[in-house]
Amino acid sequence: MSVTSVNRSTTVACGTCGRTNRVPAAAQGRPRCGACGAALPWIVDAGDEDFAEIAEIAAKAGPVVLVDLWATWCGPCRMVSPALERVARQLAGRIKLVKVDIDRAPALAQRFQVMAVPTLVLVGQGKEITRRAGAAPDHELRRWVEENIADRG
Repeated sequence: MSVTSVNRSTTVACGTCGRTNRVPAAAQGRPRCGACGAALPWIVDAGDEDFAEIAEIAAKAGPVVLVDLWATWCGPCRMVSPALERVARQLAGRIKLVKVDIDRAPALAQRFQVMAVPTLVLVGQGKEITRRAGAAPDHELRRWVEENIADRG
């Protein structure tokens, strides 16, 4: 996994061994635990300035990217966010969750033609795979993601 110029990172506990790992916001490949090698969840915030580096590089050379276009004032967005994070942890190594606040990233909201929030977009190898709008429970979101990444992630 080679890190690009976005220097942000987060720490994530490995779901297998519990070891804490630093996961970069932008990189090629898929993050793995330094201790046991297990896939790590990849959850990152992005905006107009860094989306290309954070999401598009990963979508071309790594896992499918699940873009969550949301807004702070949106009640359903606040409900779906923890569900998406659980799905990202369950599908560690297969998806990268990139969260975009549309009020802070108006160019991305326009680019993705967001008409309702939350809007979820799956991107693989630089192309939009599918999208959906609205909140849903964990199991429904996971099923939707798995059905659409079956041959890609």
